[in-house]
Amino acid sequence: MIEEYTIPLAKIIKELGLREVHLPKPADEILIRSRDVIRPGLELYGFCDYFDPHRITVLGRSEMAMLGSLGEEKKAAAIDRFFALHPATVIVARDIDPCPFMRQAADKYQIPLVSSKDSTSNVVADLVSLLNVELAPRITRHGVLIEVYGEGILLVGDSGVGKSETAIELIKRGHRLIADDAVEIRRVSSKSLVGQAPENIRHFIELRGIGIINARRIFGMGAVKMSEKIDMCINMELWDATKMYDRMGIDSEYTEILGIRVPVMTIPVKPGRNLAVIIEVAAMNNRQKKMGYNAAQELLSSMGVDISELQGETIKKDLDI
Repeated sequence: MIEEYTIPLAKIIKELGLREVHLPKPADEILIRSRDVIRPGLELYGFCDYFDPHRITVLGRSEMAMLGSLGEEKKAAAIDRFFALHPATVIVARDIDPCPFMRQAADKYQIPLVSSKDSTSNVVADLVSLLNVELAPRITRHGVLIEVYGEGILLVGDSGVGKSETAIELIKRGHRLIADDAVEIRRVSSKSLVGQAPENIRHFIELRGIGIINARRIFGMGAVKMSEKIDMCINMELWDATKMYDRMGIDSEYTEILGIRVPVMTIPVKPGRNLAVIIEVAAMNNRQKKMGYNAAQELLSSMGVDISELQGETIKKDLDI
């Protein structure tokens, strides 16, 4: 069974700067559970076969003008009919003052009614962006998430392999920590994953031999970040002399997190390797690949190899995270 997440209306009001017009109960107790937003058109005319009462409704200049064109009697009936569907919340955009019929219907059916100064398009965009993050499917996995040159790098591997120590070295080199030990990963769209730290351990790092440190306190606000998109996963494992590691980069590995493919690179760990520098190069190389450039292909092409006949494998890797 898929776990359902909610967001209190109070947080939406605060984040979007909304003005309360009518609330049937405290905004903290009104929970929103749908990521979808509706701008009613057919519903105001009475066609409500596919109406979802869990969605937030946004009324803009067009909807209000259409209601105004109906005449007072039909306008009152249309508003009453729509509010009787019990939408989760109604937001009136462009600082339009809700008419008395709307206030009466909100009070009659106990529907939260708020208004915004922003344009309708901006209200919808900001609302969808907020709901996609707050109500996204999520999992919590063991690892370290750090931003390196604008790329979100998820470090995974066995406990004690050196993820936190590598993160400290990257922070010292000017990069930013998002989460250590536990990473809360959210699927905010069909193509994007965003990671952040659970609130109770945010900015803390565990270093064996030293203990718990607060990265924000020691390295400053510029060393931490609240959340970051996950662009790449680096699997750190102890060096195995019997294992063949990729030395060209023709093949591509990936793992699936919440149904989304994430590129994977395996980095063997042994004394003397500067992992921070290697991860910096991996981040820049991953960005180049996303932009369509592959250094291995250019090298082979310069050596006379026909790239069109060289098909690298795409390998799915199941990481224990």
